[in-house]
Amino acid sequence: MTNDAYGEELLAFYMGKARPIEIVERDDLFISTGSAVGRYFSGFEEWLPHERQAIRLARGRVLDIGCGAGRHSLYLQDKGLDVTAIDNSQGAVKVSRMRGLKKVMLRPISQIGKFPAHSFDTVIMLGNNFGLFAGREKAKEALKSIHRITSDQGKIIAESLDHYNTTERSHVQYRKWNRRRGRMPGQIRIRVRFGKTVGAWFDYLLASEQEMADVLQGTGWKIGRIIHSKGPSYIAIIGKI
Repeated sequence: MTNDAYGEELLAFYMGKARPIEIVERDDLFISTGSAVGRYFSGFEEWLPHERQAIRLARGRVLDIGCGAGRHSLYLQDKGLDVTAIDNSQGAVKVSRMRGLKKVMLRPISQIGKFPAHSFDTVIMLGNNFGLFAGREKAKEALKSIHRITSDQGKIIAESLDHYNTTERSHVQYRKWNRRRGRMPGQIRIRVRFGKTVGAWFDYLLASEQEMADVLQGTGWKIGRIIHSKGPSYIAIIGKI
């Protein structure tokens, strides 16, 4: 794993070798740090109320996009659901398998169309994983693929973060910079560092409820309901049109 900083971070935590400090660098030189890696391993009772409420809506055959350490998939697997989990991090896939997840594979969201048509009934993108869509164009392409690989009553349970819910100067300036560059205001470009390993740069999309609705237009999906949190995060229950 030459640049899988996120995966190495998960492995280090799981193996008890360290309590990693999460370091995320944005392309405007803004850096955030924290010791919240343990949240990727948290159990159901430790989740926030809106997350516990949303995951109860998962039905049938489930696809977990960006499974991380597998916390959501493991919960659903324990409930008897048929769960397939994917991640683009080798370390995340390895940790998930070590924790007992039965069906997990290395696959980025850009290759989601490789699954056969009507393979799943529910797609979960919790932990703010709506962000994995990266930007408007890639989101629309992936959403159309998800439409094809889900059943007629298929749904997406996706969490995002309303980036307008802050007045911090650096974030406000970044939104303005994005607009000047022709990007969505909440489309951030980041990379993860762990030890001497530096991950590759990637786009991650933070979207307000209206921006999410706009992205869904023309993809065969629409927001059915919103489950709010006490903070800027929210979860959308998205159904087929």
